Amino acid sequence: MTKLSYQLYSARNFQPYSAIFEKLGKSGYAEVEGFGGIYADLDDAGLKSLRADLDKNGLVMATGHFSPDFLEKEVEKSLNIAKILGMDSIYAPHLAAEERPSDAAGWVAFGKRLQEISKPYKAAGYEFGWHNHDFEFFKLQDGSRPIEYIFEGAPDISWEADIAWVIRGGADPFAWIEKLGPRITAVHVKDIAPAGEATDESGWADVGHGKVEWARLMTALRATKAKHYVVEHDNPNDIDRNISRSIASFQTY
Repeated sequence: MTKLSYQLYSARNFQPYSAIFEKLGKSGYAEVEGFGGIYADLDDAGLKSLRADLDKNGLVMATGHFSPDFLEKEVEKSLNIAKILGMDSIYAPHLAAEERPSDAAGWVAFGKRLQEISKPYKAAGYEFGWHNHDFEFFKLQDGSRPIEYIFEGAPDISWEADIAWVIRGGADPFAWIEKLGPRITAVHVKDIAPAGEATDESGWADVGHGKVEWARLMTALRATKAKHYVVEHDNPNDIDRNISRSIASFQTY
């Protein structure tokens, strides 16, 4: 059975995290994915305390999100965070709207920047990749998509494929799994509510309770090198429901 992870950003509004870790451990999750808001400002003592809390609940923070700027400017701190928390993979997760290029050349340049950023992390033995949202799949004027140029500029990084964002970006996830499958080392597993539903949850749904074809997608994804499958819901209004229903659905795929 594929081990399942949980992106802790989903639980940011349901504190404390110690209670979330207990819920996740009891529900059968094996891993969690961290993000900068959890650990960027922690000293070694804080990081070790966080690690102990994870260990106590049978969880491993195998993957973590770090902003491109933080990865670029705080290399030693990023490496220290990853080491203490026990990560094996580091993903840059986002680019603010005002920083996004408007043409192919700009996206290639951004890819080259990611390629350079990746070097010390890959040298230290970590998987390093990009995590997408929807904007990388919005078509440019010539019909091409930024995701192509990011990876053109960064030939040696991997892809944490957020399938639901691919769909929201207007693209066919199966086509992109086929095209970029060799890049995929992790996957975000989340679902999209039918149109007009779950408006109080930004249109997202618990895994298996939306319209994303996860059974078919998992067949395609298992042919890739994906090691980590990470449940996420960007805005749940019931964290217990999201945790329990998502893993129950995933276990049937």
